[in-house]
Amino acid sequence: MRGRVLVSVALAAAVLISGDAWAQSKSKRKAVAVMDFDYGTIDHWWGQYNIGKGMADQVVDALVNDGTFRVIERKKLDTVLAEQDFAHSDRADVSAAHVSRIGKVLGVRYIITGSITKFSIEQKGGGLHVHGIGLGGGGAKAQVNLTARMVDTTTGEVVMSAKGEGVAKKGTALHVSSGGTGINMGSGEFRESALGDAQERACQELVKLLVARADRLED
Repeated sequence: MRGRVLVSVALAAAVLISGDAWAQSKSKRKAVAVMDFDYGTIDHWWGQYNIGKGMADQVVDALVNDGTFRVIERKKLDTVLAEQDFAHSDRADVSAAHVSRIGKVLGVRYIITGSITKFSIEQKGGGLHVHGIGLGGGGAKAQVNLTARMVDTTTGEVVMSAKGEGVAKKGTALHVSSGGTGINMGSGEFRESALGDAQERACQELVKLLVARADRLED
């Protein structure tokens, strides 16, 4: 009986210690915010959809799933930007001074800014067009390239940079034809397409590199 009590006490102590260690580890995670990605350098074929916002959302999801960083909710970031009355043109400003200003208002030390440098798809054969969206059945090759920088908002210094590249070949393409209303990066159709697959690969590679360099950041 005494042995069982000792074992129970030992197990309880182990649980408390591991729980405390987990809490300390969680509290030491660096907080980061992710700005909308710039996409002004690529061809404007995607319609009215903001692919820079869609890309940032996917990077946020990948960071949250990894767990290395504490990620500021996108809604909170949008609320802060709206409350501070940042103009749309200002939101696209990724200069260190501007990012530092946002970080101080948001209360976060590190902010990730990025650009979509390639967002393309090549489709073979014919395809089915529905409401301006093309779903190709002849096979497709898609490529998505991303670059990102992490800025220390207390100093304005770029503390790390990373690139992500995703290439995918699938039998399903997704593109916007003339007059289309745009693409939805959160839709099942997009995720199952060659372009959606390429985007996922690019985001995962980008986040993997950022996470691998997390120990460079100061508390």
